[in-house]
Amino acid sequence: MQAHPLRLSPGDDLRAALEDVLRQLGVQAAFVIQGIGSLSVAQLRFAGNDEPTELRDDLEILTLAGSLSTDGAHLHMSVADPRGRVSGGHVARGCTVRTTAEILLALLPDHRFSREHDPASGFLELAIRNGPQP
Repeated sequence: MQAHPLRLSPGDDLRAALEDVLRQLGVQAAFVIQGIGSLSVAQLRFAGNDEPTELRDDLEILTLAGSLSTDGAHLHMSVADPRGRVSGGHVARGCTVRTTAEILLALLPDHRFSREHDPASGFLELAIRNGPQP
């Protein structure tokens, strides 16, 4: 495992930037250990909903965690608005960094992650393969 700190800048799309970093580093498996920062727009899909809900405000990222594969990301995040109200859910594309996002990735160069249909859940779920990347 290799630690990889990352800072995103104002205007960056949080999810797209995290998915791009794997391609840039040539890695096929990573976990987001934690993230903090701020957003001006959050796109969160709440449990049981098919579509994300858009939140627009000065939002603080309280938690950010998940897995990254070349097939995409599975991220969960909680954010607080200026009144301290907290919302959380699945991170969709369109989360816009307001001032910064500071993220710690755990790169797993000896693993390959993919997303595969799981008949039990009905969703694309994490598939883990060991061994060096091809």
